[in-house]
Amino acid sequence: MLTSPEELPSVLQEQWMLRRNYFAGRATTGQQEWLASLLDGGTLARQLPLVWACSEYVAAACAGQPTLFQQLVESGDLEASYSDTALKEHLALWLSDVTSEDMLLKVLRQFRMREMVRVIWRDLTRSAELEETTADMSRLAEACLQGALDFLYPRACAEWGTPVDTSGEPQQLVILGMGKLGACELNVSSDIDLIFAYPEAGETRGGRRSLSNQEFFIRLGQWLIKALDTPTVDGFVFRVDMRLRPYGQSGALVLNFDAMEEYYQTQGRDWERYAMIKARVVAGDRAAGSRLMAMLRPFTYRKYLDFSAFESLRGMKAMINREVQRKGLVSDVKRGAGGIREVEFVAQAFQIIRGGRDRRFQTPPLKEVLELLGQEGLLPLEDTERLYRGYRFLRNVEHVLQGWQDKQTQLLPADELGQCRVAYLMGCSSWDQFLVQLNEFRQFIHQLFEDVVAEQHRGDDGDDAPEEHPLAEQVWRAVDGDELMPDELGIIGYDLPEKAAEMINTLRGSRSVQSMANDTRGRLDKLMPQLISICGQRDNATETLGRVLKLVEAVARRSAYLLLLKENPAALQSTVKLFSGSSWVADQLVRYPALLDELLDSRTLFSLPEKSTLEDELHQQLLRVPTDDLESQMEVLRYFQQSHSLRVAACELEEILPLMKVSDYLTWLAEAILSHVLQLAWNQLVERHGYPKTAEGETAGFLIVGYGKLGGIELGHGSDLDLVFLHDADAAASTDGVHPLDSATFFARLGQRIVHILTAKTSSGDLYEVDMRLRPSGSSGMLVSSLTAFEKYQLGEAWTWEHQALVRARPVAGPEKLVRAFAEIRQRVLVLPRQRDKLIADVLEMRGRMKKHLASGKADQERVFHLKHDPGGIVDIEFMVQFAVLAWSHDIPDLTRWSDNIRILECLEESGVLSVEDADILISAYKNYRSAGHRLQLQQAELVVSAAEFAAQRQQVVALWHRLLGEE
Repeated sequence: MLTSPEELPSVLQEQWMLRRNYFAGRATTGQQEWLASLLDGGTLARQLPLVWACSEYVAAACAGQPTLFQQLVESGDLEASYSDTALKEHLALWLSDVTSEDMLLKVLRQFRMREMVRVIWRDLTRSAELEETTADMSRLAEACLQGALDFLYPRACAEWGTPVDTSGEPQQLVILGMGKLGACELNVSSDIDLIFAYPEAGETRGGRRSLSNQEFFIRLGQWLIKALDTPTVDGFVFRVDMRLRPYGQSGALVLNFDAMEEYYQTQGRDWERYAMIKARVVAGDRAAGSRLMAMLRPFTYRKYLDFSAFESLRGMKAMINREVQRKGLVSDVKRGAGGIREVEFVAQAFQIIRGGRDRRFQTPPLKEVLELLGQEGLLPLEDTERLYRGYRFLRNVEHVLQGWQDKQTQLLPADELGQCRVAYLMGCSSWDQFLVQLNEFRQFIHQLFEDVVAEQHRGDDGDDAPEEHPLAEQVWRAVDGDELMPDELGIIGYDLPEKAAEMINTLRGSRSVQSMANDTRGRLDKLMPQLISICGQRDNATETLGRVLKLVEAVARRSAYLLLLKENPAALQSTVKLFSGSSWVADQLVRYPALLDELLDSRTLFSLPEKSTLEDELHQQLLRVPTDDLESQMEVLRYFQQSHSLRVAACELEEILPLMKVSDYLTWLAEAILSHVLQLAWNQLVERHGYPKTAEGETAGFLIVGYGKLGGIELGHGSDLDLVFLHDADAAASTDGVHPLDSATFFARLGQRIVHILTAKTSSGDLYEVDMRLRPSGSSGMLVSSLTAFEKYQLGEAWTWEHQALVRARPVAGPEKLVRAFAEIRQRVLVLPRQRDKLIADVLEMRGRMKKHLASGKADQERVFHLKHDPGGIVDIEFMVQFAVLAWSHDIPDLTRWSDNIRILECLEESGVLSVEDADILISAYKNYRSAGHRLQLQQAELVVSAAEFAAQRQQVVALWHRLLGEE
């Protein structure tokens, strides 16, 4: 904002003249002449009246130190943006000649005054935007902290000895910046919130007398605070606030890392978690500080989605509201309704909730968090953009208020001069116009805050809380064994009220409920009547309640999940509906309650991305985890697999997806995971051992081939993966790394690592069960084969059943050149000429073995039908398809094109091997059987139905079996 003195409002013109006269009264004749020349024209001539009229502090500093002001102008710093390191470099020069503590204090204060004049000048004139101003203030604090520490630490060591760790290595102080300093958002007159720490307990060495490391760092910390905080004739550097340290003002000034970790893990409170979001190492030993931050991260960010954030934020906001009312701070732009603090609370709520699972949320700057909320769709993009505009407006107002006298205030002025100054600097023609603009932002911010963390927090779809049956509260509060309880449950809608009453009493008397803390029990008491009411509305009410109560007991000690359900009616409704429809879904959620997050938004729960989007989503999630952190990589993979499997099941239960799409999606999911697991394992092996080579000297590749349901694109819920591993390396070659391995060993280890990543049981379960028995020579064969060996085995040694399995084989992960090579081998094997009688005999023999071990007994077959193994079932159709491919591919090579049964059946019909009617019979039966099988899988039931259910289709399949294979 540029102006001439004549353009200023009259009250500000008066202030300008007062400041100019004051400067003239203290300046030399030469300095007065210099000021007059400065006002002749140019940018500074237009800025100077504005800044001096609107900042008493800057005007007084310039008048008190006219030489310093002249140097600041002539250096060009008032018109230049600083680099990230400029302030540290400038201060280092200022401190280079300092030889005493008194000199240190003087130089720090003069440097601070110079830079404060520069920062406020650029801020008030809008030469610097908000982000530059707050970054400069944060860098100024860091520079002063580090400069003072660099001066004081060696003197402390000379006096008291050097603090060392158990290895005898010197230790440095670690300084954490909290609040706005930690977020690089420091305002123009802020104190700095700090926490001091040091790595290890021990004693100092080499001083006049030995001290404990803690005593050393306490003294050093006190010395540092004095250097920055103590007022002298030159003012102060920064007001230092240490109240955020463990135990607050009653705690030791400095703790070692172990003591810090123990405090936060055992005694840390919710508000300290929010404070730690902004924590950042700002001075001292940064490498050690990084270790400390890693140690404290689990306290701040929980692995599960922590919806207790809403409740604790409400409590914190309520305290602030009481303070606002008590102290009359309604016009406070920070703490009042719709103020800066509410914007911060909105961002921090989502950081606490999601930061443990998505490291992108573990970032202090508010702007980055709000952008992330919009990108991820957690808040509407236009709301996050408007929220940040409001935040910038409020922060600029804050700077106008504080830049006046370098005082830490956020209260709007009540006097005419103050109001005129604020309105003018904020670009408004009057105080009333300013208030209109301010109130628009504050109302929007407050409403959004209320929507996010209000007492009755709504789900993403805005549904109201589910209607509670008037008897449900009475049922939950009933005394154990109350005879009225079953009657009331019957009225609510339970099909087996006595059993439901027993289950409720069992939960109420369980150790997990009896040992609940009061606040957690309160949450349970509010949730249970809602659950009892909603479950009572289901057709299988008692069964649904039993499943839901297992979840309640599983999460009883983790009240955040109870809060999630209580505060998200949409999630509560979805949970009960899915538990009612599927015991498999229920068991998944009981085992891994973190999946409850997937129920929050029906927009994502019931919509599934395309294959490419799915792969990109997994890639983006893995990018957030360090590549060398295998445990975290595995956790990401497991959650990704479980969450998307849950979404598929939800879509199937809601009949949003047909059978074929369900299998497609589950197969895409497995392929995406296998591709990333292969890359992860490959990178780890290559980093240590180098790259394997082909006979031509090129980098060899590794191929994962899917068989069975994976190869046939027919995965179901909980399906295992039939895999075969192949490579194209030269058997005689070794890898080219520092620790070379021969090709066979390299690929064996690679295969083992892939299986380990897929099957290892972690706190989040496993990814998939893996079956490797279809590899050449089965369980006795090598885990990984070369393509050459695989081809040789398939052409010369494989059994007919292995060629049958090859019909459903398909590459699912690996380089394109190996994909093509495998396809060529597969076709060469499948199109081999075969003696028809021998082929029929082999197929019938294998089918007979399976019937003997897996099919229902003859007596049972009269009343039940095993969808997969009984005559006329899934396996019969699969065997007919495989037989047809092996029998006719020599004459019709196109039959080898596909690996899934449906498309092969369509090819058999197109080529004339099957009639249109026969192909339709098999396709229809196959789809119907698999649909029924999926429903049973979701209930974790055997694949058995009544013998009458598919009697007609079953007879048609058996008739085709007899006709095709000639077996009576």
